[in-house]
Amino acid sequence: MELIYLDYNATAPVHPAVREKIRPYMEEAFGNASSLHAAGRKARVGIEEARALILKLLNDPRGELVFTSGGTEAGNLALRGVMENSRAKGNHLIISAVEHSAVLQPAQALQREGYEVTFLPVDKLGRVDPEAVRRAITPQTVLISIMHANNEVGTIQPIEAIGAIAREKGVLFHTDAVQSFGKIPVDMAKLPVDMVSLSAHKLGGLKGTGALYLRRGLKLKPQIVGGPHEHNMRAGTENVVGIVAMGEAARISVAELNDGTIARIGTLRDRLQQELLSSISDAVLNGDPANRVPGTLHLSFLGCEGESLLMALDMARIAVSTGSACSAGSMQPSHVLKAMDVQKDCLQGAIRLSLGWGSTQAQIDEALLRIPPVIAQMRKTPKA
Repeated sequence: MELIYLDYNATAPVHPAVREKIRPYMEEAFGNASSLHAAGRKARVGIEEARALILKLLNDPRGELVFTSGGTEAGNLALRGVMENSRAKGNHLIISAVEHSAVLQPAQALQREGYEVTFLPVDKLGRVDPEAVRRAITPQTVLISIMHANNEVGTIQPIEAIGAIAREKGVLFHTDAVQSFGKIPVDMAKLPVDMVSLSAHKLGGLKGTGALYLRRGLKLKPQIVGGPHEHNMRAGTENVVGIVAMGEAARISVAELNDGTIARIGTLRDRLQQELLSSISDAVLNGDPANRVPGTLHLSFLGCEGESLLMALDMARIAVSTGSACSAGSMQPSHVLKAMDVQKDCLQGAIRLSLGWGSTQAQIDEALLRIPPVIAQMRKTPKA
């Protein structure tokens, strides 16, 4: 039985073109990018080409890009880097209650260390009210961090409006774009944002690579020290293969915004949603139906338990998630759904189905055959 992979928000399969792109950096240009010999120089060229490419794709060739080990490190660098560098100005940070743990947990750690942190609520669709951001700003506020698109329900935040308020008040603004870059436009010439977290493996690149975009001239306190790498912003020998792969994956993903691939993914997602909601009773859509990234579908099936449903679908060779893969193994209800005030029955039976570059019509057709019987069987099974 073929695996139907519907967990692209957790990680995307490595794109075939990415595998070809990185082959020379594993076989020939394998040197340390800090070495001065030819092998090192070839590696350095690969890194700098990827950096320039990603900045061009973000529409800010003059910006700065710090390569990291992933979106989590990028989020930590953004929050800690700004807050620790700005103690003389203030100690107040604003985030939303639905942030990924890559932002939520560093904010909580900063709070324990004596920083003031405001956690903004969201509405039932998972959206932050920009005016709530305005009201939360104080003379001590130095940073706002609101994600671009939610990793669980896909809701897109009003980043333009929030950024305009941040600019008006002279407050730095970071957004976690791990789930939006390559799926919707992320144009730094239009978005009033100072820092952006990115991750390679959501795009079809390799795990273990990410980046933090910075407006030119922005100063952060480095969080990993021990060398002059990444323009003294992040010490450690660069992951050349991962960085080159990230550049190629980003190129492909942004191209797909214009070649119809993303629109095709959105159409497949919509069909999956419509058929499941019409064929399965007591199924509820979570998130903003009109304002979310194209590949994300978050549903609650009343009378089911999420973890058990995930395992039953896995037995049927369908890969889905109950939420963030970074919280896998936790039996606690999703903090995102709780912040959205989702009713208790929906909290327990929630799963995320996410599509990406490899999703096909045939896979969705097959998923629609396999999922309803699994739900029906789960509802018949006596609860322990």
